[in-house]
Amino acid sequence: MTPRRSFLTLAAGALVLPTTAALAQEDPRLAERAIGKPDAPVTVLEFFSLTCGHCAAFSRETFPRVKQELVDTGRIRLVYRDFPLDQLALAVAGLARSVPADRYSAFVSTLFATQDRWAFNRNADVKAELWKLAAVAGMDRETFEKAIVDAPLQRAILEQRAAGQREFNVSSTPTFVFGSRVVPGNIGFDRFAALVAETR
Repeated sequence: MTPRRSFLTLAAGALVLPTTAALAQEDPRLAERAIGKPDAPVTVLEFFSLTCGHCAAFSRETFPRVKQELVDTGRIRLVYRDFPLDQLALAVAGLARSVPADRYSAFVSTLFATQDRWAFNRNADVKAELWKLAAVAGMDRETFEKAIVDAPLQRAILEQRAAGQREFNVSSTPTFVFGSRVVPGNIGFDRFAALVAETR
């Protein structure tokens, strides 16, 4: 059994391993993750943490309409930006980036939908719960075992988080960027759509 505390300690220990700047350029797992047409008139960035309850609420309550009415219709392109708030979120961000790119968005939604099972259940076997989800997403066990303790990948995710913090002054999740407008908080669909309409 891997309780949350043990899992966090395991992942934290992995971070002391070295990495190189070349990883971000050569590792396809660090490539941009996005949904929507590349030539959509509006690009929206979403900074999120996989252990953030507000991010999960947005994913459950607002994201389905955003996808159906704004992404699938070609009005926006939504770009995912990792902004892990704790060690578990960092490890799981690396896990999510290790699934095939075309399954990333669905996997992130699944992680948010099951957040109570693996992030907030004190009695949960965190590793076992995450493995169940990863297996359903098509990941093999060897890839899973490597992904959850991949220190260079986690270090690169933290570097990307720092870049977002510098560029957009992100300090909480979720935070959305509509063009040059930075909007923190779990916003409802009507507000989200209005911000899209205001973005040029």
